[in-house]
Amino acid sequence: MGKIEDALAAVSFAEEGEFNAATEMMKEERRVLLAVREGQIDIRTLKYALNTSRRVNADLDILYVSANEVTEPLMARFLSELQEKGVFYRLIRRGGCLKQAIIDYTNSNREVIFVVIESSDTLDVDCAGRDTRLTESWKNLKCPLVVVSEAAKA
Repeated sequence: MGKIEDALAAVSFAEEGEFNAATEMMKEERRVLLAVREGQIDIRTLKYALNTSRRVNADLDILYVSANEVTEPLMARFLSELQEKGVFYRLIRRGGCLKQAIIDYTNSNREVIFVVIESSDTLDVDCAGRDTRLTESWKNLKCPLVVVSEAAKA
């Protein structure tokens, strides 16, 4: 019903010649989720998420898994850069298991079009055992997962 109401409102704006407003109302909200763990952040991953979100015209959500409330310097600089460039973002702080945090977030935020992570090696840190429900949920992740990592050296 909400989408139909939005479409009808957009038609009303278009009829009055307000095409930009009509277009904005019909624009579907899209988000890129950058999921990082404190102490395991690489600038390349941050830049990849930023550039990709701009390229696909999506807002940036940053899922920051940390044991404390202090933001590490690299992340603080990145957030400042986002503000300077006028990029809309949301910083979401969580504790515990990164994999579970990603699953929970994507299940409750359907507008996430894909998830960007640093390395698959860090996903299971702080996860309690190898819970089969967590593994099954991970296999059924609601969106694509992009892993940004350094190429293996020969």
